[in-house]
Amino acid sequence: MPKVLVIGPKFYHFLSAVEAAFREWGWETSVESYAAPVHPYGWKEKCRYKLSADKAALERRSLERYQAQILLRFEAVRPDLVFILNGDFLAAGTLDRFRASSKVALWMFDSYGRLPGARGHGAHVDALFCFDKGDADAFNERGIRAHFLPQACDTAVYHPLPGVRKDIDILFVGNLLYSPRRRQLMNAVIRQFPGRKIRVYGWYQPWFKGLGAWLKRPYKHIYRNVNVPPERVNRLYNRARVVLNIHQEHQRDGANPRVFEICASGAWQVCDRNPYIEGLFPAGSVGLYGREDELFARIGEALASDCTSGARRAREEVLLHHSFPVRIRQVLETLYPDLSYSRHDTDPDHQPEL
Repeated sequence: MPKVLVIGPKFYHFLSAVEAAFREWGWETSVESYAAPVHPYGWKEKCRYKLSADKAALERRSLERYQAQILLRFEAVRPDLVFILNGDFLAAGTLDRFRASSKVALWMFDSYGRLPGARGHGAHVDALFCFDKGDADAFNERGIRAHFLPQACDTAVYHPLPGVRKDIDILFVGNLLYSPRRRQLMNAVIRQFPGRKIRVYGWYQPWFKGLGAWLKRPYKHIYRNVNVPPERVNRLYNRARVVLNIHQEHQRDGANPRVFEICASGAWQVCDRNPYIEGLFPAGSVGLYGREDELFARIGEALASDCTSGARRAREEVLLHHSFPVRIRQVLETLYPDLSYSRHDTDPDHQPEL
C-alpha cells in the first residue's frame, strides 16, 4: 500500500478531509499540522509572540525548529508522496530533502499573495496546484508549471439535516474583519431588508482589536462576531432560506470552499460571480450577482419563491464533481499518469503500485 504524508496548517477540517480522500483511493496516511506564525501556537506562545519586541526573530527560530521536526517525521514515515497544503511554514531546502526519496505535491489553498513563505516553492515540488485560476496563470507566465485545482467540499460535514426549520431569512458566515467589501455589502443588505431575520457569523469587530470599537460596533443583534466550527455552520446553512457568499478581495477566478459547502448542505446560495463560478452552475442552481442592485434582486427573488429544486441540482453537482476525493484523484492522476484512479479502485483488494 503506498504511503502519503499530509502536511498543512490547522484549518478546521481540511487536513482530515484530505486524509480521508487519500484513504478512499487506497493510500496509507499520516498527517502533520503546523501553526503560523510560530509553532506551536498555544496560549503561552501567543503571549510571548504578542509581547515580543522582535517577532521576526521568533518566527525564524520557530521555522527552523519545525524543519527539524518535520524531517524527523518524514524519515519515520518514509512516504511515497508528501502532499502539502499551503506550505508557508516549510523551507525550500526541506522540500528538496523530501524530493530526494519521495514525490512532493503542493496545493496552495489560499492566494499565493497571502502565502509569502511559499511563493518560491514551485521549483521545489513535483506538482504545484493553485485554488485560483489567476494564480495558476501567474505561475505559468513565470515559467513555473502550475495546475488549477479549485477548493472542495467535505461532504461528511456539509449535508442536509432533515427536520430543521428554516428560521433564518438571510445568512452570511465568514470573516469580515479584513474585508471592507464584505462589510459594505452586508451593511447594505441589512438596510435593504429591515424586516427580515438576518444573521452574520464571523469576526467583524472583535474585542481584542480595540475595546472601544467593539462596544460601539453596529447591528449587534445581527453580527454574532464569533467563529463557529464546521458542524455548526452546516446547521446554520440548513436553517437559512438564503445563504450569501461574498468572496474576499483577492479572489479573482476561483471559488472559496463556501461555494461548494453551501450547496452540499442543500441550502440556496446567492454568490458573487467570476468567470469560474459562472461556468460551475449554468442551469441557474445558484443565484449569481455582480452589482449591489443584482445582489438585492437575487435575495428578493429567493425570499419570494421556492428554490428547493435549484438547491437540489447544485448539491448533486457538488457531490459529483467537487468533493475532496475528486480533487485528490486529480492530484494523483497528475503525479501518476500511468495509473488509473476510478471509484472501483476503493475496493479493499486494490492496491495501486507506484
